[in-house]
Amino acid sequence: MSRRARITPAQAGLPDGGARRRTPGLRREEVAVLAGVGASWYQWLEQGRDITVSPQVLDSVGRVLQLSSAERRHLYVLAGLNPPALEVEAADRNMCHGLKRLIDAWMPFPAHIMDAYWNTVMYNDAAALVLGMRPGIVQNCLIAFFTEPIYRARSKHWEEIACSVVAQFRAACSECPDDEGFLAVVEEARELSPEFAALWERRDVRPGGQLRKEIEHPVVGPLFFESTQLRVPARPDLAIVLHTPLPATETAEKLEWLTSPDGMRGTLHPLAG
Repeated sequence: MSRRARITPAQAGLPDGGARRRTPGLRREEVAVLAGVGASWYQWLEQGRDITVSPQVLDSVGRVLQLSSAERRHLYVLAGLNPPALEVEAADRNMCHGLKRLIDAWMPFPAHIMDAYWNTVMYNDAAALVLGMRPGIVQNCLIAFFTEPIYRARSKHWEEIACSVVAQFRAACSECPDDEGFLAVVEEARELSPEFAALWERRDVRPGGQLRKEIEHPVVGPLFFESTQLRVPARPDLAIVLHTPLPATETAEKLEWLTSPDGMRGTLHPLAG
């Protein structure tokens, strides 16, 4: 009822009714006609009665009421149906500037942001120095993990991490089983890496969370991290990956030096394996 009240007849493409209209919003009968449903059925829907609803009908009602993606999901939940995937609203598409400030503030620790298909969106300077992220390599994190020599050279437990990486990507794929973008990444990874192909056939699934990593850096030696994958509800198409130094490993101190002016001057070829 609250969403019906905020939509004017003009916004819905109807005449406003002049002085005959007591409220500025749409009447129930008008919503029913525009959504292609019966007036009594729509009244029962508003009243929360035990009626049968379909996703198609809810989408029609949501279109008439001009619901946002979050409101549309909420409507599905109220109706007892599995909600659709959350879409990025136009007002939230400029969040990347704030997210860039976030990962820059994470310095001197590595941080990067990737999209739903694990394509690199942005990264901070520490991620370039420690993880080898740079414009000249494959920009998909999954494919780069299996094809870029620097990842294998620096990871002390590459095989163990590879199992978790593939299981996490399969979990991401399972949220959008018919998405051609995921299918394209999987096919490319299969063609380029027999190791990926073998792990993919195991069909392991693991949600994105934390991974422990030991990285052998060519300048400062072993570095120990917890890699944590975070999601922003307003931007479900992005994931923030933060690398936190493990305590009592001297990793934080090494990163402080590595990203300092002295460390930068002493690292003429920081990306060498």
